[in-house]
Amino acid sequence: MPDREPSAEPAVTPGMEREETPSLIAAGKVHGTPVYSRAGEALGTVEDLMLDKRSGRVAYAVMSFGGFLGIGERYHPLPWSVLDYDPARGGYVVDLDRDRLHGAPAYDAGSAPDWGGGDWGRQVDDYWGARSIWGAGLP
Repeated sequence: MPDREPSAEPAVTPGMEREETPSLIAAGKVHGTPVYSRAGEALGTVEDLMLDKRSGRVAYAVMSFGGFLGIGERYHPLPWSVLDYDPARGGYVVDLDRDRLHGAPAYDAGSAPDWGGGDWGRQVDDYWGARSIWGAGLP
């Protein structure tokens, strides 16, 4: 049997594809995807996704913004509905700029908000003028 070069790819459960289609992507591949303004300005990257446990829908993309080497970095939840994927940029595009982002609901590393009651999610939705799970009648 020939020797194989060690792969830089993470181990994948047999049968689980890490590919994407034009309309689907594995959640693990979304982490680190760039987020741009409509004008093409790099705003941050997707750090995580918040999923509704009951419906399975993505409610928010948590975007990292600012800071240097992880110091001073802030996390901004964006309702999934405000992100548009742009294949040409290889990232998500949002209708906002840095000034609007500075005033947006955010939290620091190590101080995650209380998502459980829905108040935080409603504040995020209200700020962005979007409907996520909180505005769609789900708990």
